[in-house]
Formats: sequence, structure tokens, C-alpha cells
Amino acid sequence: MKTSEKILKFIEEEGEATPKQITTYSGTTNRAVFKQLAKMTEAGKLIKIGKPPKVFYKISIEKDKTEKAIKLDQAIEKEIEQNFLYVTPLGEYFSGKKGFIKWCEERKLNIAQQAKQYSNMLARIYRRKDAKVIIATDKFKDTFSENFLKEVFYIDFYSIPQFGKTKLGQLLLYAKQSQDKKRIKEISNIVRDPIDYVIKKYKIDAIGYIPPTVRREVQFMKELEKNLNLPLPQIKLTKIKTEIIVPQKTLNKIRDRITNAKNTIMVEDKRSFNNVLLIDDAAGSGASLNETAKKLLNSGIANKVYGLTITGSYKGFDVISEI
Repeated sequence: MKTSEKILKFIEEEGEATPKQITTYSGTTNRAVFKQLAKMTEAGKLIKIGKPPKVFYKISIEKDKTEKAIKLDQAIEKEIEQNFLYVTPLGEYFSGKKGFIKWCEERKLNIAQQAKQYSNMLARIYRRKDAKVIIATDKFKDTFSENFLKEVFYIDFYSIPQFGKTKLGQLLLYAKQSQDKKRIKEISNIVRDPIDYVIKKYKIDAIGYIPPTVRREVQFMKELEKNLNLPLPQIKLTKIKTEIIVPQKTLNKIRDRITNAKNTIMVEDKRSFNNVLLIDDAAGSGASLNETAKKLLNSGIANKVYGLTITGSYKGFDVISEI
């Protein structure tokens, strides 16, 4: 019996097993076992649960034959491959067609029918997309009595009707929750092109990253800044630490978010620029972007301020408070 077959048989009998248990059973080396585990996980035969030092492997119930058997319109299938991501309750990532099928099957939905609806939904919600970004300026104008941003861009919505969190929405949520540098790197690679597009089109000559409120060992915005490594002057923005830290996401009223942003984000710069781009991970109410833009304009640091977030809300700002 091949090593891979022995491993599958053992895991199936045990229900789940650690690499150490598998190595002991198979009678081969750690290196050989990990090589087989990696191959079978990549092929969808096994599910990896947990992170070192506590890792378990289970038999995957993924139906590869089902995926191949289901035929979709070529253009629709391409859209799904590019845009869809499903993260299971176990933390498994299934992208593209495989993820879409799994998502539909778990909800007992007709796959072909849902695929058409998904394509129609994308066409409708992205109709205001300007090449690589979503123009969200009108949303800000409708939200604030005074809007200090020349233009506002989302790279994607956080979630969309019927289908829930978008690919970027899910990546952002789980990257921040797990403080996963690998996922942050993946996000950085996705957003690099849209950010470069905005910088070139709007002649951006300086950038600023909205600082985080919640203290984490791995700060998303710091990792994003490092990964992007944009060749532009950077305006130093600081989040003032108050006695009781009140994250924006905990505030349910826009006026409270405005007050929070106005009094806790400080600009530490004396230089002057023409077009400044503020970058944030997610726009809930947009208060942080708007109030920071106001400070840059009033202090003469910027002539025009643009705002860009990785994700933004399709409807109400409280939709993405979980980030």
C-alpha cells in the first residue's frame, strides 16, 4: 500500500489525526509524511485544522467530480473564479467555482441558477466602478453635512446582498482577526494595482495611513504599509491613546464616530502637498477619513484629499462594524 493510501486509511479510521500520530502509524519519516499531507491537502483530499504546534488532519468531503460535472456559462464561470471566496466555519478557504459550489450545496441552492443571479448582482452593484475602483463619493456627500474629500474610492464592497461577504471582505475580516501576515500579504497583492491606478490618475504626491485603535501584535495597517512600500512621502498620522480605548466599530451613531475621529486622530507633519491620498482598511461611517481630511486641509498640508479603503459598505455603515 502506498504511503498516501496508508495515511488516508488511518485518518478515515481515526476521524482525525495529528502529524505525529500519522508518522508513527505509517512507519516513515516526518519529512515524507508532511510532504504527503501537503499534497493531499492541496488536492482537496484532506482538511488541515489548526496551526502548529496543534494541527489535525481530517478527510475532506469535497466533491471534485461534482465540480467538474457542473457546467456554467464560460463568462459567468470566469467571474466566479475571479471574485468568489467561501470560508467555512472550520476556517477552510475555497475560492472560485469550487467555493461557489460548496456555498450553494451547503444551502441546498440550485448552482446554475445562483451563478446567473451572482453575475447579474455583480453587474448591478459594480456599475459605478471606475476601471479598478468603486466611486463612493456620493455616499459620503449623503452621509456628512460637510464632506472634505475630493473623491472617495472603495476597492471592493465588504458584503453584497444575497451572497454575503465579498472575497476582499472575507480576507480582510479573517486577516485582522487571526493577525495572519500571509493573508495580509495576499490582500496587499490584490490592492496594489488599484492603489497604483488611483495614484497615477489623480496625481497623488503624498499618502497617509489611517492609524488603528485596537492594539494588536500584528497591526494590519502597518503590515499593509510595509508590503505596499509606496514610493511617496508619507504623512504621519497618530491615534491618541485615551484612558479608555473606544474603537470606532463600537459606536453606533455617526455623530459619535465623528467626535471620536476628530479628537483622537492627530496629524504630525508640517510639509505641504497638492494631492494627498488617505488609505484605510474599511469605511464604516467614513468618519475617520473625513475628519482626517479636514485636518489636512485646514492645516494647509494638503490642497486636495482623496480617500481610499480596501472595503466599504454597500448599505449602512454598521454592516462592517465586525472588522
